[in-house]
Amino acid sequence: MHQRMLDGDPYIADDPGIEADSKRARQLSRRFNTMDPTDVAGQREVLLELLASLGPDSQIRPPFQCDLGYQTRIGARTFANFGLIVLDVAAVTIGDDVLIGPNVQLLTPTHPVEPVPRREKWEGGQAIVIGDNVWLGGGVIVCPGVTIGENTVVGAGAVVTRDLPANVVAVGNPARVIRQLEP
Repeated sequence: MHQRMLDGDPYIADDPGIEADSKRARQLSRRFNTMDPTDVAGQREVLLELLASLGPDSQIRPPFQCDLGYQTRIGARTFANFGLIVLDVAAVTIGDDVLIGPNVQLLTPTHPVEPVPRREKWEGGQAIVIGDNVWLGGGVIVCPGVTIGENTVVGAGAVVTRDLPANVVAVGNPARVIRQLEP
């Protein structure tokens, strides 16, 4: 089952391999979240152990939570404010120079609408891609399978349910483009 998740196929959520990986991520997240906030080098060391990659000069302010960690890649010079949640049962790629406001959620899991498979704990995941130089305002929610193009700004509280092109401002629920930006 664990390999099914990594391959992007539907899987049973309480698979022992997935649970072991989730436990590891929770332990590392707890260590990160309880560290002295002035120990930037120590925090970075924990994040490098937890995440697939963390670019130079990138910073995540605790608290931070993720499902697995090893499915998340963060580029260079990216800043995530307090309360970032990354449910990374599928790949999450965050580009360079991204600004992430407080309490942002990046959600890759999908669940069946039908009650029986949902009760049997079947789920899936769809990757999220955040392009370079994107700004996600506070409280933004990015749904499974979404790609946000470079230089795009997503207003506070927006719920991004489908792809956003590069060089736009998007707001609302669901997020909609309200303005073009010069590249």
